[in-house]
Amino acid sequence: MRARGPKGEMDMKKAQVERLIERDQAVSGAPQVHIDLSPAKLIEAAVANGEGVLASNGSLVVDTGERAGRSPHDRFVVDDPAIHDKVCWGDVNVPMDRESYEHICSGVVGYLYGRELFVVHGLAGADRNHSRKVCVICERASQALFVHQTLVRPTARELASFGEPDIYVLAAPGYRCDPETDGTNSGAAVVLDLAHGGVVVAGTGYSGEIKKAVFSFMNYLLPVEDDVLSMHCSANVDPMTGQTAVLFGLSGTGKTTLSADPNRLLIGDDEHGWSSRGIFNIEGGCYAKAIDLSPIAEPDIYEAIRFGAVCENVILDPETREPDYSDTTRTQNTRVAYPVEHIKSVRLDGRGGIPSVVLFLTCDAFGVLPPIARLSREAAMYHFMAGFTSKVAGTEVGVSEPTPTFSALFGEPFMPLSPSVYAGMLGKRIDSTKARVYLVNTGWQGGAYGSGYRISLAVTRSLVAAALSGDLDAGGYEHDERLNVDIPLDCPGVTPAVLNPRHTWTTPEAYDEAAEKLAAMFERHAAERYPDLDENVLAAGPHPLGE
Repeated sequence: MRARGPKGEMDMKKAQVERLIERDQAVSGAPQVHIDLSPAKLIEAAVANGEGVLASNGSLVVDTGERAGRSPHDRFVVDDPAIHDKVCWGDVNVPMDRESYEHICSGVVGYLYGRELFVVHGLAGADRNHSRKVCVICERASQALFVHQTLVRPTARELASFGEPDIYVLAAPGYRCDPETDGTNSGAAVVLDLAHGGVVVAGTGYSGEIKKAVFSFMNYLLPVEDDVLSMHCSANVDPMTGQTAVLFGLSGTGKTTLSADPNRLLIGDDEHGWSSRGIFNIEGGCYAKAIDLSPIAEPDIYEAIRFGAVCENVILDPETREPDYSDTTRTQNTRVAYPVEHIKSVRLDGRGGIPSVVLFLTCDAFGVLPPIARLSREAAMYHFMAGFTSKVAGTEVGVSEPTPTFSALFGEPFMPLSPSVYAGMLGKRIDSTKARVYLVNTGWQGGAYGSGYRISLAVTRSLVAAALSGDLDAGGYEHDERLNVDIPLDCPGVTPAVLNPRHTWTTPEAYDEAAEKLAAMFERHAAERYPDLDENVLAAGPHPLGE
């Protein structure tokens, strides 16, 4: 393990983990510790323990309980001298003192010690030059299955010589924190100890918290220790040309859907590193939204839901066990986790070459941004740091309709460092690779949410395909002075009027009014959030015309 602090503290952490994993099993009736069970055995255990049921398609369906999405107000980072000056503290990375963390950690260890446990060893990072060893100790077999399918699965040889983990996770959904004594905001807590390799996920059965905690850890380690740009993005590759593309976007923007292209090989759907050698998946599985899933619109994802997959909060027919992906009575954030091997068109080694195309996916609830636009290097850095999008219903607790927001790096909730660190690394890579960058709006057109309409998936697929092939550049562009982007004049298979959002509104005047407000919102955000932003990068963003 990489040294992250005083030896005494590390020894204490190691002892806690070993105490849980290697406890005495000689006593008759003692709870068992199951280490690296196969998916089939984990599914058997989950069903036997009443954690879930099998759907007609063979997937394990579980209810996550009180929380059916992330709890951003329950996430903390342990403040430690070793990492204090590197972390971007604030509403996302909320500091927790070490005493409070140790109190929570000790409570969770004590809670887990008397229970049947499921331990999973996996890797974060398909490129072994930059991977980290992860050990997750789970209270539930269903969560162990989730972890097994979403981490990179070690080979038999790697597992046999695994040794001490770089990151360990304690997952205890049944444990309840005490806000008065633990310094939490509720009974739940997701706490990252970046200095010493520890994660505690307590009081929530939403397994996405485990996965996102692990790659949040990697989003700290890779830039700081490896000079690798870590990215909340999907990636795929053309099997004929080797052309690699990365797609950024928060949940609900279409990142997973668009990356699962039957004409390209999926590298990964959520988290990647960009090294000097190319792209690599940080994970070994996918975690897709299941709402309104259909075999026609998203055949790869639909067919990936089979034995070994874990569905969260999906409603089943009580008799046939057929999933109803349109039923949102439980939550709009229904999810499914499955290994990448369940996708037909996949790059099994989780690696690709240097990206030639970068796509920023945004869900514009105002209906102002064009369906696709080309960005300059400076504009790419601007929009990367702005991360304008809309939180889509259900992805976070309390979000019931699209809510416009700025989320730096199209994944700010998972980024421990300052956005300028990641944006600077992106700018350098654009300079060295000449990668083409596009802003893609998968949100509304013809008006804002409530009056306009959502841009069709078919149109977005055509635009993305043209951007990847280079056909989009062949038709030329017109520059939008207010938005400061280049809008294509033509795209094969797409009606030209659709390309410019101004042409889709009832009146040009109504569009101009909305666009002016959005440009002012961008300008206000940049001034408040990044007062010291490079003037060339600032100038590349949207600005109201004042007409």
